[in-house]
Amino acid sequence: MPYPITIKVDPDSAGKRVDQFLASRLPDTSRARVQQLIGEGKVLVNSSRARPSLKLRGGEEVSILGDPALQLLRAIPEDISLDVIYEDAELAVINKPAGMMVHAGAGDDQRNRGTLVNALLHHFGELSGVGGEMRPGIVHRLDKETSGLIVVAKNDAAHRKLAAQFSGRKVKKQYIALVHGWPVKDHSTINAEISRDAVRRTRMTTRGRGGRAAVTHYDVRERFDSPYGRFALLDVRIETGRTHQIRVHMSSLGYPIVGDTLYGAPKALHRGGTQARRKKAYGRASSAVSEEETSAETLSLGRNFLHAASIEFAHPRTGQPLALQAPLPADLQHFLARLTS
Repeated sequence: MPYPITIKVDPDSAGKRVDQFLASRLPDTSRARVQQLIGEGKVLVNSSRARPSLKLRGGEEVSILGDPALQLLRAIPEDISLDVIYEDAELAVINKPAGMMVHAGAGDDQRNRGTLVNALLHHFGELSGVGGEMRPGIVHRLDKETSGLIVVAKNDAAHRKLAAQFSGRKVKKQYIALVHGWPVKDHSTINAEISRDAVRRTRMTTRGRGGRAAVTHYDVRERFDSPYGRFALLDVRIETGRTHQIRVHMSSLGYPIVGDTLYGAPKALHRGGTQARRKKAYGRASSAVSEEETSAETLSLGRNFLHAASIEFAHPRTGQPLALQAPLPADLQHFLARLTS
């Protein structure tokens, strides 16, 4: 089929998502391939770049700028150890370590190694295919530098039921976070839309227009007045699952996650008050820290101090509640001990 291709949306397709519409109209083209094209900016609706979730009204012109027939890469199994917290015939819950990507990007052959998906395929063999061949079994995601619990579906029926719980805000997720500064309130809710930063595309922001609704609740567990500055350990619950949600919301209040240089945290902490020189939230980000460095005067963490500590949802087959927990990883426990020593 030659391309670019332009398809007129008929009235009967009103209300459909653009990815669903194109997958139904393009022969031998999977929905995963359509989503890849959308992610690459190669699908336009009335000359504007489309989002996968965009719902059509009828009458629009949808243009495809890339080859729909191009084959997607497949994720390959790799013998990587996994911390399996729970497993049955329908699903598994994994305690993901920091530093591991959940999956490679579509068409990204160079990073199609060492991901959670690679490990899952080796460990479990067959997983659900709802998310496409690069994301088998993946119902939701965690950032690369965030550790903790992630739910994996073993079949399509379980995947759809779990996804419905996530989209319906029926899944209870709690995180542990260490932030710079002392929040004014011990308990608070952040209700601020999140959108892609128009200038720095790797970041999200609460300052843009037309963002997606995002709700974060936090409780201060403990406050530290340490030799490196003031910090607060938080229990955080999220109602929505937006990209970088907790990181963006806490930074927007002026309390960035420790180690999160993308959202204003310094790459190193210094004894004796030099912590006060840290960059403000949404200021110029420091370079990434490759490894933990501790000394008498300097303390740094090579990841974000953010851990998905617990999750609760209904089992997709039985409907019975499942509540699972993962303790704070040793590296974060060690960092806390160093911080207050």
